[in-house]
Amino acid sequence: MASASPSLPSTLLMLSSTLRRPPKISSPLLSLSLPSKTPSLSLRFTQIFSGVSGFHPTKKHLGLRALASATDMASEKKVFDSGEDLAVSLAKYTADLSDHFAKNRGAFTVVLSGGSLIKCLRKLVEPPYVDSIDWSKWHVFWVDERVVPKDHVDSNYKLASDGFLSQVPILPGHVYAINDALSAEGAAEDYETCLKHLVNTKVVDVSAASGFPKFDLMLLGMGPDGHVASLFPGHPLLNESQKWVTYVKDSPKPPPERITFTFPVINSSAYIALVAPGASKADAVYTALGGGSSQIAETLPVQRVAPEGVLTWFLDKDAASKL
Repeated sequence: MASASPSLPSTLLMLSSTLRRPPKISSPLLSLSLPSKTPSLSLRFTQIFSGVSGFHPTKKHLGLRALASATDMASEKKVFDSGEDLAVSLAKYTADLSDHFAKNRGAFTVVLSGGSLIKCLRKLVEPPYVDSIDWSKWHVFWVDERVVPKDHVDSNYKLASDGFLSQVPILPGHVYAINDALSAEGAAEDYETCLKHLVNTKVVDVSAASGFPKFDLMLLGMGPDGHVASLFPGHPLLNESQKWVTYVKDSPKPPPERITFTFPVINSSAYIALVAPGASKADAVYTALGGGSSQIAETLPVQRVAPEGVLTWFLDKDAASKL
């Protein structure tokens, strides 16, 4: 099926000329129904976002050892004999959460990452899930993105579009890609502005504990070095505690310029699935799940994943081979 191409809902176009353009999915689509609390377009831009000015992150921060302990206590580990078994389980897990949040909240906010994750979601585009999920309730975001054109081979948007989004009937206005015409800094600011609007209109929930946006499900991958999103070992952004979205200009992995959610946003999630298949992840999995020394473990960004809700590791036997 052909790749998705960007298009922008008229409301967001009226809000800001810099907001990113979500894709047009080449599947049968439902009509876009706007949230009932969408502000009048006659309002000034600053008025529209004044409602989120009260959302401030808390000042309390856990130390690294406390974060590691919290991760251990709030996590579940699933190990599968094959990648196929992992994909089947991940599809059911995601579909069950979709049904829960669609019925109880009227929306399901899902955050994607790049790498091998999209391949692991492949069962969602097959029966029974492709026909049974209420895709009209899905709102799709990226935990990080490379600042490249949407048709570039390094684009996480392109990866997700080609392998997943173009094969399911998610509403085009419910897919929130970055504005790739902006600089890394501009794209991060623009994406955060978009998130604040969606919090203000109740599409995205907000954490009562932290004041940061609370996504229903965050689907995270992990690199062999233990990085998550575009938060790399030893990088100063690991300690960012105020911004929702920030930017990277010196990524140790190419391309160097990226935008990324910060750990306070990641950890405000209701559910996090940490999907890390493959033998290349075995050392990081062993260290992160308690097999390595505490000194080494504390250098892994994945050790800082400690959500308010539930963290579930999805591993194949290769990734778990050293546990």
